[in-house]
Amino acid sequence: MELHQGIILGILQGLTEFLPVSSSGHLILGQSFFGMTQSQLSFDISVHMGTLLAVLLVYASDILAICSSVIRFIVSIMGKKPLKEQINNDVYLQMAGVIVIGSIPTAVIGLFLKKFEHILFSSTLLVGCMLLLTGSILWASRRFHNVEQDKTPISTKTSFDISTKTSSGIGIKKGLIIGIVQGLAVIPGISRSGSTIATGMFLGIDRQKAATFSFLLSIPAIIGAEILGVKDMLGGSLSIDTVTIWATIVSFITGLIALKILIKVVHAGKFHFFAPYCWFLGVMAIGLKFI
Repeated sequence: MELHQGIILGILQGLTEFLPVSSSGHLILGQSFFGMTQSQLSFDISVHMGTLLAVLLVYASDILAICSSVIRFIVSIMGKKPLKEQINNDVYLQMAGVIVIGSIPTAVIGLFLKKFEHILFSSTLLVGCMLLLTGSILWASRRFHNVEQDKTPISTKTSFDISTKTSSGIGIKKGLIIGIVQGLAVIPGISRSGSTIATGMFLGIDRQKAATFSFLLSIPAIIGAEILGVKDMLGGSLSIDTVTIWATIVSFITGLIALKILIKVVHAGKFHFFAPYCWFLGVMAIGLKFI
C-alpha cells in the first residue's frame, strides 16, 4: 500500500466511523477503488484504534466516572456493604450495567456474522444495498425531531437518565434493542452510529443521550473486535509499517473532528441530512457492480 492510499483510507475511516455513513462500507469501497482484493488486517485494526482513541478523548469524563462507579461497586461487594441504595442512586453505575447488557447481543451477533466475513466484506453490491437501508433509517429519524431539545446547550457530557420509569430513559429493554442493532451494524454499509442513534430516537430517547449512549456502547464493541482481529493477526504476519502509522494518526484526527461535528448535527436535529449521501453512494456502488 502506498502512503497516499493509506492516508486516504485513514481519512475515510476517521470521518465515516462517526458520521452516519458506514466506515466499513467506505473502507471496502475505497480498497476496491485502489484495486486491493484483500483487506489488510493489521491496517484495519490500527485505523480503528485511531478512531477509538477519539471516542475515549471526547467522552473521557463520562468514562472515568463510569469506571470509578464500577470500582466503588466492586469494593462494596467485597466489603459486603448494602448494594441496592448504591445502585439506585448512582446513574453511572446504572449506565455501566446497561452498557454491559447491551454489549451481550452485540457480541453474540458479531461472532455469528464473523463466520460469514469472507462474504460480507467482499461484496460491493451488499455494501450498496445496506447504504440504501442506512439512508432510509436516517431519513425516518427526521420524524423524531423535537424542537425543545434544540434549546439545551451542546455537551458531550450528558446527565444520564436511564430510569425505566421515564419515557426518555435508557432502561435495560432499550439498551438490549440498541445492542442488537449495533450487532447487525457489523454488516458493511449499515452505519453503526447512524443505526444505533436513530434506534434510540425511535425508542423515545433524547437525541443527545442516544448519541452519548451509542458512543459509550461502541467502546467495548470496538475493543472486542480489535482483540479478535489481533488474535487472527497473530496467526499470520504482523505488518505495522510507516503507512499504517500515518493512517492511524490521520484516522484519529479526522475521527475527532467528525465526532464533534456529529454531536452538533444530532443536537440540531439534522441527522437525516446524511440520508441523500447514503442513497447516492449506495446507488453508485450497485451501479458500478454491473458496469
